Amino acid sequence: MSRFTRQDIEHLGDLSRIALTDEEIERLQGELNVIADSIAKVQEVAKDDVKPTANPVPLEAYMRPDEPAVPLTQEEALSGAPARENGMFVAPQILAD
Repeated sequence: MSRFTRQDIEHLGDLSRIALTDEEIERLQGELNVIADSIAKVQEVAKDDVKPTANPVPLEAYMRPDEPAVPLTQEEALSGAPARENGMFVAPQILAD
């Protein structure tokens, strides 16, 4: 992978309309070159016979069948509530008026 030159960083700054100081250019050049080197290392390993994966462990969606059921009544839903009023749960106020 190619290395980022000072001119590359200045060009990127111009394209993004960001005025970069000399210190920022040097820092960004070093950081971008570290990133480019890391990508190059991954590309050395990632050959055509290696399938791309988002997760190394296969994931399955565990879903129950969607079967209609009788919903709870209001009284059943509120039966375990520590406080209720006018058929609703009562909770402490967390926002001011």
